[in-house]
Amino acid sequence: MAVLARNRDRRTVVDTLLSLVVSLSTAAWRAVSRLLLPDLPVEASGPDGAGPPERTAALERALAECAEQRGQDHPDTIAARNNLAGRYAATGRRDAALAQFERALDDAVRVLGEQHPLTEVIRENLALCHEDAARFAEAAHHWQLLLDQRTARLGRHATDTLLTRARLAAACRRTGRLAEAAEHYRGVLEQHSAFSAEEVEAWRLGLALTLRRAGRADEAREQLRTVLSQRSRRLGARHPRTLAVHHQLGLAYAHAGRPEEAARVLREAYLRCLAAAGDPDVRLLSLRIRRDLAAAYRAAGRARDAAALY
Repeated sequence: MAVLARNRDRRTVVDTLLSLVVSLSTAAWRAVSRLLLPDLPVEASGPDGAGPPERTAALERALAECAEQRGQDHPDTIAARNNLAGRYAATGRRDAALAQFERALDDAVRVLGEQHPLTEVIRENLALCHEDAARFAEAAHHWQLLLDQRTARLGRHATDTLLTRARLAAACRRTGRLAEAAEHYRGVLEQHSAFSAEEVEAWRLGLALTLRRAGRADEAREQLRTVLSQRSRRLGARHPRTLAVHHQLGLAYAHAGRPEEAARVLREAYLRCLAAAGDPDVRLLSLRIRRDLAAAYRAAGRARDAAALY
């Protein structure tokens, strides 16, 4: 009886751990995306007092027990492997996470099929893990598959479809596929009313960077001006995030060989930095803007104005 009780307790633990994948597959896309972001803080201990090593060990045991009791191809085993991979990723073990996610995806596609919800969750987690490891070509491959699937299943204007397209846009930009990246960014921005201001601004900045790298400087500056206007209204003209975009707009003029306009924009940004000098983030940014403003003055033949900054 004692042995049966222990086995029953172990099954309860395994089933509890496996239930995590259900919440992962049914939660909002943003919650899934946060799973593997590189700046995700790792808690020192969980509610039960277990630290990261203990929680990782519990997931490793759950996978081993599930594989032994139910077989490697059982959906619960595949789900357990996904959960363990997510744990490895959250604790910085990227190579181990990638290996487990890749195996889980292969098993899910073979056993459950490409369209199964668990397969989709694992593919998304693998794409995020590739991003975290700066393997953007691999990430783009998986985002493209997910985009095609979600477009067919949900429609091109569904929130999950658009968020997947935004991820694909960023991955394409990182791999130099600039025309594709710009097309995807614009496709998402056409439906911007469904998203937060922060998300829309991030996508506009991604589009601006894409356009600048593609040699379309005028269009890039237009996107930067739009974000600057939006952040000025939403956060204030002296907010560090607003000033960062103001700085980038000035640099965009400088990179385009238009030093007088660069100096005008950078001087305005620098004066706003001085007015908000009590913020330590703004103080650091003001030093960079002052340096770039001096360079713009020199490029415009205004050596005396440049010298006055030092």
